[in-house]
Amino acid sequence: MESTAQGLPRRVNSQRQQLSEDVATYVRELIISGRVRTGEFLRTEPIAEAVGVSNTPVREGLLLLSGEGFVELVPRRGFMVAAFSRQDVRDLFWAQATLAGELAGRAAKSITQRQLDHLAEVVAEQQRVMAGDNDSERIVALGHEFHRTINLAADSRRLAMLLGSIVKQLPNRFYGNIEGHANETLHFHPAILEALQKRRVKTASTLMRDHIMSGADELIAMLERQGMWSEEQKNTA
Repeated sequence: MESTAQGLPRRVNSQRQQLSEDVATYVRELIISGRVRTGEFLRTEPIAEAVGVSNTPVREGLLLLSGEGFVELVPRRGFMVAAFSRQDVRDLFWAQATLAGELAGRAAKSITQRQLDHLAEVVAEQQRVMAGDNDSERIVALGHEFHRTINLAADSRRLAMLLGSIVKQLPNRFYGNIEGHANETLHFHPAILEALQKRRVKTASTLMRDHIMSGADELIAMLERQGMWSEEQKNTA
């Protein structure tokens, strides 16, 4: 087994990093869903128990979230949930839409016929699932595959990595729960596919940006219903 400069096997480092990512994903969802609120301190023990890890990956996961601005490390007190505003949500969508739009435009120039055929199959499957049992997990998985295929087709690895770092800040399950998001998908995905098939760079880019931005206000409304900013509303009442 190959070792790193620190003397630890690469596989061990990889597993440890994955555990930290699992913690970050779990806590990120706690914050975005409103189950923990701004100013609340996060205890490591309940998080470790919920995720099934030791305290070390919890701290490492919280440090990752500190770098994303979701939590703040307060000396001698621990990690505190940072403010997460409506504008933060819109900014995340804007950044995602801007990068994804650029990637879609590049994909329109370089996408292969094999990739186009795969996208057509994904779109057809989405339409079947949404017209049938409307399996939310399957819909989310198909949506992920649609966007992943386009990002790969753009052949811009660094830009796709930047996009991935933004996308993970809004967990996939929230997209599946946005009211009306399925209908938006049924409209935008076939249109984006057609633009890619016809090599229409600007059209593909614009449609992708519009597709992603269409979810911003719907997600904000959903988070409001979940009580995300209830304390803020009380303070301004």
